[in-house]
Amino acid sequence: MKSKTKIILLLTIIFLSMIVLYSGFIYYASANYSFVDFYKRLEIRAVTTAKIALESEQDINAIREVKQEYLEQLPNEKISILPTPYGDSVRIRANALDVPVQFLNTIKQEGASEYRKNNLFYAGIRYKASGKDYLVLVSAENYYHTHHIVYLRNLLISAILISIALVLVVSFWVSRKSFQPLQDITTRVNDISSENLHMRLSVSHYDDELSILAKTFNDMLDRLEAAFETQKNFVSNASHELNTPLTSIIGEADVILSKPRQAHEYREAIITILEEAEKLDKKTRALLFLAQTSYNGKVVKFDKVRVDQLVLDVKETVDKIYPANKIMLDFSLLPESPEKLKVKGNEQLLHLALSNVVMNACKYSNNDLVRIALGASDHQIIIVIKDRGIGIPEDEIKYIYDPYFRASNTNRFEGYGIGLPITRNVVKMHDGDLLVSSVLNQGVTVEIRLPIGKYKL
Repeated sequence: MKSKTKIILLLTIIFLSMIVLYSGFIYYASANYSFVDFYKRLEIRAVTTAKIALESEQDINAIREVKQEYLEQLPNEKISILPTPYGDSVRIRANALDVPVQFLNTIKQEGASEYRKNNLFYAGIRYKASGKDYLVLVSAENYYHTHHIVYLRNLLISAILISIALVLVVSFWVSRKSFQPLQDITTRVNDISSENLHMRLSVSHYDDELSILAKTFNDMLDRLEAAFETQKNFVSNASHELNTPLTSIIGEADVILSKPRQAHEYREAIITILEEAEKLDKKTRALLFLAQTSYNGKVVKFDKVRVDQLVLDVKETVDKIYPANKIMLDFSLLPESPEKLKVKGNEQLLHLALSNVVMNACKYSNNDLVRIALGASDHQIIIVIKDRGIGIPEDEIKYIYDPYFRASNTNRFEGYGIGLPITRNVVKMHDGDLLVSSVLNQGVTVEIRLPIGKYKL
C-alpha cells in the first residue's frame, strides 16, 4: 500500500472516529435530557391535576386556566388519582394500572417516582389534600423522543455520511499536496545519471524536512560528482603515467630491432628498457597499494602502537633515504601518561603514511629544516610536520588527494603523486583526520590526528 493511500485512510479513520464520537455524545446527551425533561413535565402535570381536582374551589379556576393555556395535551396522556393503597390493595391497584408494585411503593415511601415501559413514561406523586392522602399518576408517550430525537439521529447520520465524503476529499487533497514535493524529487532524481551529475534538486526557502532532504541529496551529488571527477582524473593520470614507460619500452625495442646492431647497442637498449620497466613496476605497485589502502580497515590487523616510537622509527628510515635532512623532533608536549601515546592501529601502514609526509617535507624543501611535533590530549594524538619548502599553490591544494596529481611547481622533483592519497587512506582507516595547509614558497604544514579514546587498550 502506498504511503499516500495510508495517509488518506489514516486521516479518514481519525476524523470519522472524532465525528462519530462527537455525534454519539450529542445523541446520548440529547436523549438523556429528553427523558429527564419529560419526567419533569409529567410531574408538573401530576401536581397541577392534583391541585385542580383536590384543592378548594377558590384556587381552582386560576390553576385550570394555566393548564389550559400552557399545558397542551400529550400523546396517550392518562391521569389517575387514587387514595393511597395499603396492604394487598397496592398489588391490586398496580395490576389495574399495569405498573409494577414497586413503582407505587416508591411513591408512597419517597413521595415521587418515575417509571418507563417502552415509550410510555409514568410519573407519580403523593399528594395530601383535605386531610386525605392520594397518589397521582400521569402517563404519556414521549413525543420529544419519538419525533425530535429520531430527527436528530437521522440528521447526525446524514452529517456523518456527508463528513465521510468531505474527509475523503480533504484527505486526498492533503496527501497529494504533502507528497507533491516528494514526487517532484523522485522525478528529478530519476532524471539524474552519470552523464548529468551536475543537475541538482530545487530547495525551497522553507526550513522543513523536505528542504533538508533535498540539501542532503544535493550534498551527496556534490560528493559523487567530485568522486567521478577524481576517478576520471585518476584514470587519465594513471593512463598517462603507465603509458609513458610503455611507449619508451616499445619505442626502444622497435628501434633496436629495426636493423642489426652491435653488442653494446643491444646492451644499452636492454638497460633502457629495464629502467623503464622498473619505473612501470614501481608505478603499478604504488597503484595497487593505493587500491589496497582504500579497503575497509577491518580487513587489516590492528595492534597496539606507541606513536612516539613510531616517529623515531620514521626518522631513522628517512635518515637512510635523505642523509642530509634537517629533521628536528619536538617532544615537549608529550603527556605524562604513556598510555595516551598508544593507539590501536597497523604499525606498517602508519609508518608508511608518516614516512610519506616526512619524505615529502624533506624533498620539496631541499633538505631544509623540517619540524616534527608530537602532542596528545585526552582523546587524540596530534602529529604536526612543518617544512620550509616550495609550498602548494592555493588553487591546487584541493587536488592534493587525487592520485597522480602533482602541483605545478614540482616539475623539477621526482615523484608519482601517490604519497598523500595513500597517507589519507591510512589515516581514514584509523578514524583519524589529515589536515594540510600551505603558503606558496613558505612551506607546508601537515597535521595528523589519531583518536585514542576509542582505541584505548
